[in-house]
Amino acid sequence: MKRALITGITGQDGSYLAEFLLKKGYKVYGLTRRTSTVNNERIEHIEDKIELLQGDLLDQSSLSNAVSEAEPDEVYNLAAQSFVKTSWNQPVLTGEFTAIGVTRMLEAIRIVNPKIKFYQASSSEMFGKVKETPQRETTPFYPRSPYGVAKVYGHYITVNYRESYSMFACSGILFNHESPRRGLEFVTRKITNAVARISLGKQEKIELGNLDSKRDWGFAGDYVEAMWLMLQQEKPADYIISTAETHSVEEFVKLAFEVVGISDWQKYVNSNNSQFLRPAEVDYLIGDHSFATEKLGWIPKTSFKELIDMMVKADLDREKGNKK
Repeated sequence: MKRALITGITGQDGSYLAEFLLKKGYKVYGLTRRTSTVNNERIEHIEDKIELLQGDLLDQSSLSNAVSEAEPDEVYNLAAQSFVKTSWNQPVLTGEFTAIGVTRMLEAIRIVNPKIKFYQASSSEMFGKVKETPQRETTPFYPRSPYGVAKVYGHYITVNYRESYSMFACSGILFNHESPRRGLEFVTRKITNAVARISLGKQEKIELGNLDSKRDWGFAGDYVEAMWLMLQQEKPADYIISTAETHSVEEFVKLAFEVVGISDWQKYVNSNNSQFLRPAEVDYLIGDHSFATEKLGWIPKTSFKELIDMMVKADLDREKGNKK
């Protein structure tokens, strides 16, 4: 039985990856930070099948202890301060978690067992002010947020450990990936939740920032398979994981309202609210996943419309069950 350790297991990607690995017959360990309030909502349906270990990306010894205890064949580093807007408010903490935290985990693996395979969650936000369209593995990075900058560090320290210590360490440069498990602070889930509430008469308007921003949006459940495939190869490499399509926030909003039969969506939306605009905007992202398709045999399975339909319907179910 293969063993895997997932940091960030209670998050969107971590929960889907844990499900995926359990189906593959893995013994799954998850790293969680000790907090006064436990938030295991995304993994509560599989909590009896996994083992949770305490650890923190800010604490080297806790990571080394977790790696020693789990004795994993594979480590998936998904934990980070992952909300881009917050990274301007907490740039130092973002750097500690999202950048230096990667080094701490790599060091833990190098010291405990350098033969462990390592996956780093890189991000399309590293491309920022894009230098090439579509973005490929060779496209230069130009991050436009403390989060993006931290992710670039995490990406290159992974390359550095691979080349310095011959470790099997690779990064998946994942473009935006969403699901019904996405946090409400992210614009996609904010939209689908608001649409559900508006359709049920629980909310009147939705406040948004830049409707013209374009992103390459896929389904998180599809993308975790690519993470696993990367660690099954003979040699480590870095891969773009995307849909190779780009859509605007406005398109997302329009399709979300269509799910609940509302065509005059404009009257429910206030846009360009300054509190939701970034100090430095990333306007256009679209990834070329052809290398992943060629080497891993991976392709996205869920369309943009199917993703939105799934998210809105899940939020409708949630809101209908909400007695408040």
